[in-house]
Amino acid sequence: MDYTKRQITKIAREVNKFTVRMLKTEGVGSAEYDFIHVVRKNPGITQASIREILSLDKGATARRAANLEAKGYLIRKPNPTDGRSHLLYATEKSDLLKNSKASVEALYYEWLEEALTPQENAEFCRILNILYTRSKTESKAGFPNLTKCFLEGGSQK
Repeated sequence: MDYTKRQITKIAREVNKFTVRMLKTEGVGSAEYDFIHVVRKNPGITQASIREILSLDKGATARRAANLEAKGYLIRKPNPTDGRSHLLYATEKSDLLKNSKASVEALYYEWLEEALTPQENAEFCRILNILYTRSKTESKAGFPNLTKCFLEGGSQK
């Protein structure tokens, strides 16, 4: 039984809604932000690789890349190993966007924390760190425990 009522997911969804709303004031939608994020994490990536990562079709990838280049978030450079393709790189403007997104999210979380006393907040952050560390460790390992649990159809204790 999920005693959390998936409230972490629900809070994250609300944070995302607010963040998307604020990013739109900078002229970037959530799909564009995801695209920029992939390029930032993989400097010199090709559009073909982005298509695989984001499961986009060829036309959508080309349009998004061109649009983000026109807005100043990406630059293209010729691919020295393949004259037909280009390599994509994030610009300084996209770094500022990343900082903007992080600051919007931080603002939301700081606002939420105002509902807690300093002691409650310290305890919440301590427990949250335990859960985050467990989640990140499982993710880095390729989700072996969760996959097993899912395939067995139940909770793992």
